[in-house]
Amino acid sequence: MPITADYHMHTSFSGDSDAPMEEMILQGIRLGLSDICFTEHQDFDYPVSKDVPTGYFDLNPDAYLYDFLNYREKYAGKIDLHFGVELGLQPHLSKKNAAFAKAHDYDFIIASSHICNKKDPYYPSFYEGRATEDAYREYFSSILDNLKVFSNFDVYGHLDYVVRYGPGKDEHYSYGQYQDILDAILQKLVTEGKGIEINTGGLRESLKDVNPCRAMIRRYKELGGEIITVGSDAHAPEAIASHFDKAAAILLECGFQYYCTFEKRSPAFHKISL
Repeated sequence: MPITADYHMHTSFSGDSDAPMEEMILQGIRLGLSDICFTEHQDFDYPVSKDVPTGYFDLNPDAYLYDFLNYREKYAGKIDLHFGVELGLQPHLSKKNAAFAKAHDYDFIIASSHICNKKDPYYPSFYEGRATEDAYREYFSSILDNLKVFSNFDVYGHLDYVVRYGPGKDEHYSYGQYQDILDAILQKLVTEGKGIEINTGGLRESLKDVNPCRAMIRRYKELGGEIITVGSDAHAPEAIASHFDKAAAILLECGFQYYCTFEKRSPAFHKISL
């Protein structure tokens, strides 16, 4: 495999997954991965609905860490396991997220935007009654708002997450339509030494491209960005490392010769081997 580290996955410690941690580990070993990083959800103030009860995306980090340490010892020498979290950002949560991030010694923190102005773009209601472009612009502007107030993370996850669920998905989406906002986001990330991820989850949901799109990955490189991780966003064992061959080809196409892993919040660079 050209990429042997999956740095975005969820188990039953995340509200939207039922996958046992050990099954995810065993699948990683079967696939020949060298590393996996669990990135369990922590989304404070996720909107409550009939389908999403209060605290649905609240993580119990102590229970998570207990199981993680046991499995890391059990599978030592077979696969390297890393302790991560995916923090859902909203501007008013900056202090709460900062305190959460400092409370445990995470190897890796993904910052993600799942909520934009109290709505998740996962749901059709985010797009109703307005042009798709307006919805996308609102979402991208919210990322910039988050970056102004929060910086304790390593990479920003699936930067164009919104197109995974928008009307028509990425059929008519292009980087150029939103370059004014997206360039500002990427420049801020580069200036602060932050990375981005290639997230292959959308390819399992009929997207044409990864998240973010390859034009954004290429632009991040042009602006001086160097840190990039690859994650399947797997919520079940069968999704681990899905479409990683395509991710490797896209990285090379965009000028990257390396991808990153993290340990104790420090990146290590690994050459893409084809």
